[in-house]
Formats: sequence, C-alpha cells, structure tokens
Amino acid sequence: MSAAHVIADDAEALAVASALAAEFRKGAAERDTRRRLPHAEIERLSASGLLAVSVPAEFGGADVGAGTLAEIFRLLAAADASLAQIPQSHFVYVNVLRRQGTYEQRAFLFGEVLAGKRFGNAQSEAGTAHVQDIRTRLAPRPDGSHVLDGVKHYSTGALFAHWIPVLARAEDDTLHVAYVPRDAPGLTVLDDWNGMGQRTTASGTVRLESVPVPADRVVPHHLTFRGPQLHGAVAQLLHAAIDVGIASGALAEAVEFVRTKSRPWFESVDEGRATAAEDPLLIQRFGELAVRERAAEALLREAARQVDAARADLTDDSAAAVSVAVATAKVTAAEAAVEIGSALFEVAGTRSALASLGLDRHWRDARTHTLHDPARWKIQHIGRYVLNGTRPPRHGLL
Repeated sequence: MSAAHVIADDAEALAVASALAAEFRKGAAERDTRRRLPHAEIERLSASGLLAVSVPAEFGGADVGAGTLAEIFRLLAAADASLAQIPQSHFVYVNVLRRQGTYEQRAFLFGEVLAGKRFGNAQSEAGTAHVQDIRTRLAPRPDGSHVLDGVKHYSTGALFAHWIPVLARAEDDTLHVAYVPRDAPGLTVLDDWNGMGQRTTASGTVRLESVPVPADRVVPHHLTFRGPQLHGAVAQLLHAAIDVGIASGALAEAVEFVRTKSRPWFESVDEGRATAAEDPLLIQRFGELAVRERAAEALLREAARQVDAARADLTDDSAAAVSVAVATAKVTAAEAAVEIGSALFEVAGTRSALASLGLDRHWRDARTHTLHDPARWKIQHIGRYVLNGTRPPRHGLL
C-alpha cells in the first residue's frame, strides 16, 4: 500500500471525515444489499490518515481530542454504519498501546498506524460462560516468546487488518493483548459473519493454532484496570457515536424521502395540504424525532468533553464521572437509533418498505449494533452512582 497522509490537527481530521462520509454514503445501500465487503473504501480510509489521528503527538500523530474522534465516527456512521464499525477496535487498541505499551512498542506500532496499517480485533469468544470469560491462552516459550491458542468470534475488522490484537490470558490468568501480524503462521480469519445488520463489517471468526508471538508484541492489558482508567469510556464513546450516526442518517433519509417521494394522506389533502411535508401529524412526528436525535448528539458531545477533561486530571472520581457520562450518552443514542430507524417507515409510508431502496439497513444496523452490550446494566450503574455515589466497576465496558 502507498504511504498514508498524515493529518495535522482536529480541524483537518473533521474535514477529511466529512468528505469521506459523503463519498461512502453513495454506495452504502448497494454494499449492504449485496453484502459487498468495503475493501476499496477501507483502503481510502487508511490512505486519508484518519486511522492515525489518535496517535500521540510525541510519535508524530495529530492526537485529536475525544470530541473530534466521536464526531468522526458519527459522520461515518451516518453514511454507513458498517464502515464506521470496522475501525472502532482499531482505535481501542491504539488506546491500549498508549496506556500500557513500552516506548519501543509504541514507537514501532504507532509508526505502522501512521503508515496506514490497520488494527483489527480478536477479542470476543462464543460459547463461554459470559463475555469476560476469555479462554484463549498465551503460553510462554523457553526463549521468552509466546504462543497463542484459541478461537475468537465477532472479530470486526480482522479481515481488513494488517495487525490483529488478540485478547488472551497468560499462565497466571491475567489479561494481555498480543499484536499479531495478519499473515502470522497458525492464524486464520474466516468470513463467516451473517448478521441481519452491519452486514459488511466482516465480523467473523479468528482461529489461533500455535501462533508464535515475540515477547515485544505483548502488552499487559490487565494493568489498565488497576487504577483509574478511561479505556472503557473511550471504547463506549465510539459505540455511542456510531448509534448517534445511525440515528442522524436515518432521520436525514426520512426527511429526504418525505420531501421528495411520499404522497400526502388523502385526509390531509382534503384539508388543503398538497404535500406530505405539510401534514401537521408528520410535522409533529419529525419534531419528536429531531428532539431525540439532537439530545443524543448533545449527550455525546458532553461525554466527549468530560473524557478530554479527565485526561488532564485522572482520578477515581473523574474516571467514574466520565464512565457515567458516556453510559448516559450510549443509552440515549441506542434508543434514538432504534426508534428513528423504525420511525423512518412510519413517516415515509408504504413505498419506503421496498427492498430495492435499502432503507431498512438503518434499523437493522441499529438493532444489531445496540446489542453490543446491554443498556439495562448501564442504567443500573447510572442509578447506583446518582443515588448512592457508587463508582462504576473497572471492567472495560463503561
């Protein structure tokens, strides 16, 4: 691949994201309908430099703020929620390096990212007792290197990746992340994802069979959770941004459809209204949906602001407040995405249900993505914090 552009600052990052979103929007419905994996689009994303915007300035990156990163994801998801989902893990594992990587590890792997290389993920497992029951093993060798064995599922981005960060347990059961080249011997990526939504994320299976890992490619991720941390908050902020983007994209499609294609209901015409956009009942519903979408956007921006503020003064209290702010944004965004993705058909009318239009992808993407982690537990932690001052747990999903 050719060398990637290096983005200078937040303003350039947002301009690039906006331009790419407009480009990616054009083929989103067709990619979803045919399940055409976005290889060309992902290459464009890499070449643009967007995937390196969170690399620290010390290593040559733009080191953009959380608000900029969230807006990048919102813009991309409004155009194509599958495309936006693919780099989510990339940024999560850039963040892992920021927190726990040695200087040498960061210098090398951040250099790869600046050159346009992509991180995927091999994190979740199926058939285990719960989501944090990780059974993939990182076993030591006499020479100090390691070997990986296990099976991962929902490995979004792995098929497009140059490096696959693998979450595994060491002999002492502590969590580590091994950064493994996509072409490492014993590593196989299967394109077996067939979700009803986010169809083109290629979130398939990764098989690890005696995969060799040098000692300097392993990061002690378990140390992240021994003190106040923003790992979970940043990861969840990006998920929230994807949901807000889905809501924004669905609302924009509904507006365009009603303005240009929907027929007015005959009773509205009888009252002197010639277009669907003049129907007072539709106007009322669009107002309600706009309130939902704008509230989700506002909470996303506020959560991102708190992430940036906490980075400057990270304590148990500031980390807890950020986790609650992000959880609040995520709950609201998930509700808005599902509601607006469904209401699109309610306001647009019968014709909008034609499969050839592909408008159902918004609801399917929302319904699929919001299953990522349950909102009901986020609400529990918000309530415990507000009522009793109980800080959220440090398990990486808040």
